[in-house]
Amino acid sequence: MLIEQAAYANRWRTVTPGAKALFAGCGLVAAFLAAATPWQAAAVTTCLALVTLVGAGIAPRLYLRVAAPALGFLAIGCLSLTYSLTFDSDSGGLSLAASASGRTQALETGARALTALAALLFLVLSTPLSDLIALLRRLQMPEILLDIMVLCYRTLFVFSAALRDIHTAQAARLGYAAPRLALRSSALLLAGLVGQIWQRAHALHLAAEARNGDGPLRFLAPPFRHARRDTTIAALAGLALIALAASARIAARWHPA
Repeated sequence: MLIEQAAYANRWRTVTPGAKALFAGCGLVAAFLAAATPWQAAAVTTCLALVTLVGAGIAPRLYLRVAAPALGFLAIGCLSLTYSLTFDSDSGGLSLAASASGRTQALETGARALTALAALLFLVLSTPLSDLIALLRRLQMPEILLDIMVLCYRTLFVFSAALRDIHTAQAARLGYAAPRLALRSSALLLAGLVGQIWQRAHALHLAAEARNGDGPLRFLAPPFRHARRDTTIAALAGLALIALAASARIAARWHPA
């Protein structure tokens, strides 16, 4: 829920989602262009992070909390690319070794993924999902996919509310007072969540049928007063990111080693 809190409370909440999506898309293009040069990838990532933190006004602590799971997964992936298990026929054992090609591949992949992560974090931390869904609908995204996104979005809040209610009830009965009790309470919590989510999802389905809800699920999109101006600024900023990412390749072409 940290993402939604930031999306509704940031400074650029009233900026048209098309402009923010355009800038994030340019960031993804820059991520692929700058992957071969780690220092340029770092520069593009820094620019994207500064735009998110300073421009949109996202708190650094919240930014790091949202990025932490992805960064951990990225670190594990880079380590698996760098190191490999080899079988030594002489000793008959396994050894962990790093190769130069593995380090190069891990560096390029990590730089590309980190820059792409910064671009996606800018988009999701500055734009509510309702605005993104409205943008995707204007881009002719299939309605069935949008309905699945809306239902999954709603289910996340149902899951969070059920988890909080059950955990509060268990803690009030000293369900986590000892390690053994905590293990038992966690098992009961998981079992209770399955039933609660199933019941609430079924109730949501019945409510939709009772209202003859056989069409797409829509949100009221707020008006964006300066959409054309914001889109122009986003396009210029995105082109500057792409130029920064491609500058090393252009320099190498004009000044070959």
